[in-house]
Amino acid sequence: MHLDTLPDDAPTGDGPMDLNAVRDVSRAVSAAHLFIYLVPETAEEAAELGVTDRGPAYLAFRSAAMGAVPWQVTLAAFYNFSPRAVRAMAGVWDAAPPERWQAARFLAAGRAMRRVNVHFTDDHLAEARSLIDPVVAGADYAGKVLAAANASVALPPDPLVALWQQITVAREWRGDAHLVVLADNGLGPCDCLVLHTATGGLPTALARATRQWDDEEWSAATARLVARGWLDSHGVVTDAGSAARERIEVETDEHCAALWAPIGNAGARRFASLIAPITNAFSATGMFQTVRGRSDLA
Repeated sequence: MHLDTLPDDAPTGDGPMDLNAVRDVSRAVSAAHLFIYLVPETAEEAAELGVTDRGPAYLAFRSAAMGAVPWQVTLAAFYNFSPRAVRAMAGVWDAAPPERWQAARFLAAGRAMRRVNVHFTDDHLAEARSLIDPVVAGADYAGKVLAAANASVALPPDPLVALWQQITVAREWRGDAHLVVLADNGLGPCDCLVLHTATGGLPTALARATRQWDDEEWSAATARLVARGWLDSHGVVTDAGSAARERIEVETDEHCAALWAPIGNAGARRFASLIAPITNAFSATGMFQTVRGRSDLA
């Protein structure tokens, strides 16, 4: 595992974390991670493993770090997918073991970043790693299933992909924390997705297609949100619903303050700026124009 100890020269925090800094670095991390679910290289690598269906391939790639778990474990970790969506991954470990899926994911990430000319100098990479490594090493992984799984994966020899994997750990850590907040706020798997689409976080058609909640389930979740006053009778988000959604994000930021504390506000903001070239390179291709607002697509 590469999270056991902090390096001797690890940066230290600079006082209480500013939640604006936490939100900014979280957005930067999510954006730098997102491309893996959209690039053709991912589908190509999945096809090499014998899986051409995008849904099962996505599920296999993202859950590979957990090992050959049954689909029910992936369902629990991913939260907002319906059982019928995740059940489709049954058989992916027969096509190839998780280690090969993880290696293929790294290969896809490296190929994609180099195709769009993501380029970091050695000094740039070293500085970014000097900031993210103590974050990953110092994190509390209790209850953070996907983050812990990704932190246990051996870093690949490709320095750029190794940095991206550390980014992945931080992205999944926030995702895991977010699920705790959703549960604390009484938002079940379908309910949180309906609210997210109503507030513009994800196109409804995309959410329905990928998460596969049926009409009855979607309507029931909508009715529960109407009863809470978070949606109106037409399914449009209310002021109370928008405020609730923002409160959930703030509570997630509060959880994540501890994650970034080892490098403090200045380190978090610096790391966000250092990894921006990844997002910028993919944005220049137009990739994100149709997926605006999908920072938590995964």
